[in-house]
Amino acid sequence: MFDLLISSAHAQGATAGAAQPAWVSFVPFVLIFLVMYFLMIRPQKKRMEEEEAFLTKLSHGDEIYTKSGILGKVTGIAEKVVTLELEGGSKMKVLKSHIGGSATTLFAEPKK
Repeated sequence: MFDLLISSAHAQGATAGAAQPAWVSFVPFVLIFLVMYFLMIRPQKKRMEEEEAFLTKLSHGDEIYTKSGILGKVTGIAEKVVTLELEGGSKMKVLKSHIGGSATTLFAEPKK
């Protein structure tokens, strides 16, 4: 009696799976990847490209902020290190990768 129930359950499962092609089961994975790409990967890549462009345009006299929140004026630029002049005349060396952006954008008036 128990074998009769199991064999009918297998028969029902076989007919339900044969109705659709195999590639249809991958559609949800492709959709999830596309959503992740457009909502997470693409904007992050764009931000990184903008940051790299800013660092290549960096010049003496630019007022910048670091990712740790320090404001200063660029007085020296090397391959990987930037020298900042802080308020009061003190100087500090910071890695280029830790520069957050231009300080003028921090204090700009918001658009209405």
